[in-house]
Amino acid sequence: MKTALITGATSGIGLATAITLADEGFALVLCGRNTEKLAELKETLGTEVPVETLEFDVRDKEIVASQIASLKEAPFDEIDILINNAGNAHGLDSIDKGNLEDWDAMMDINVKGLLYVSNAVIPQMRDRKRGQIINIGSTAGKEVYPNGNVYCGSKHAVDAITTGMRLDLNPYGIRVGAVNPGLVETNFSEVRFKGDTERAEKVYQGYLALQAQDVADVILFAVTRPAHVNIADLTVMCTAQASSVLLKKD
Repeated sequence: MKTALITGATSGIGLATAITLADEGFALVLCGRNTEKLAELKETLGTEVPVETLEFDVRDKEIVASQIASLKEAPFDEIDILINNAGNAHGLDSIDKGNLEDWDAMMDINVKGLLYVSNAVIPQMRDRKRGQIINIGSTAGKEVYPNGNVYCGSKHAVDAITTGMRLDLNPYGIRVGAVNPGLVETNFSEVRFKGDTERAEKVYQGYLALQAQDVADVILFAVTRPAHVNIADLTVMCTAQASSVLLKKD
């Protein structure tokens, strides 16, 4: 039985991935900030597979390190698969009107948070000379769109870090890859628009966006390949989406 650690596991892609991997028999370490949802997941998914939960904000490097170090008992003491899913977009302002707090949040969560979690997990993979890391990127890490500025910058950083990880960890037999979704219908836009549900819903009107389960299925494919196969970089979009700015609507 392999053990997967998933950040941002209480909603969206992370939640769908947790449920999907549980169905496939993976032991799970589920990380997030929502105490109640973590407890619910441990209770429900724990009837299928071993489940441990860690409550932390990926921006807090000391708590991230201590929480992951607290995993002492099998099967949670050896993380076979790390899925760096936690990430957010905040605001959609042009660069001249950007909010510094929004910028900090995106860089701290999307980039530094990914690094903090990876830093806590990679040493054990290196020592065992095996493991797999999947970073959840975005089409925003492949192209920049108007008013995407800092969010796109954070996801371009994830793209570069993923490549750097793959190069540096190659001598240890650790597989590193990225899954880069386009438009996915989750609470992503509601967070970006700071609770403006009406504005968020309009993002997904007139076409069928990717669903969280679609991305979870892609992640499952990546983590179930034979040991000699690494899905290094995969971009997935809904059929209606051709790029970040070209979208076919009914």
